[in-house]
Amino acid sequence: MSKSTNIKWHDAAITKNERKVNNGHGSAVLWFTGLSGSGKSTLANAVSSSLFQKGIHEYVLDGDNIRHGLNKDLGFSDHDRTENIRRIGEVSKLFVDSGTIVTTAFISPFRSDRDQVRSLFSEGEFIEVFVDCPLEECERRDPKKLYEKARRGEIKDFTGIDSPYEAPEAPELTIQTDSLSIEEAVETILSYLKDHKII
Repeated sequence: MSKSTNIKWHDAAITKNERKVNNGHGSAVLWFTGLSGSGKSTLANAVSSSLFQKGIHEYVLDGDNIRHGLNKDLGFSDHDRTENIRRIGEVSKLFVDSGTIVTTAFISPFRSDRDQVRSLFSEGEFIEVFVDCPLEECERRDPKKLYEKARRGEIKDFTGIDSPYEAPEAPELTIQTDSLSIEEAVETILSYLKDHKII
């Protein structure tokens, strides 16, 4: 429930559809979700780079980067994780309204939080991409040495170790990064965007 009072929504002079027509492509959020080390950020940036090279308006929202600014006041409790995702959902909606294809890379471990974000968007604008990688492989990669620290008890509430990850039940796309190359994964996602007439 909003704590703000005496406020009124002001319609924009330029609509989302007008921006899409002007841009020559649709807008949507590619919501990459998966365990730490699954390849979310790598994939989100690779897709964004490919879109940029095609002259498509794009932007990447990365979990770690957002926690350096917008969400630097949040920790990793269940409540803070939920608020983290709520804020990113609202920011993503602004990007989509602007006519941009935004890629987000967040563990976003809880289905209810992802469903809440989905509810902000029109049909077809929220594309859940499950970056599916076995825990064992994520731990083997462990680019930030986070699993190692979690196993030693130095990090509490770490997703996949002592905090749950609820995998999507019906994502628009599932990308298995332990068997697909980055190039193959990017092509799969771009094909989806083409098939659904977003690009």
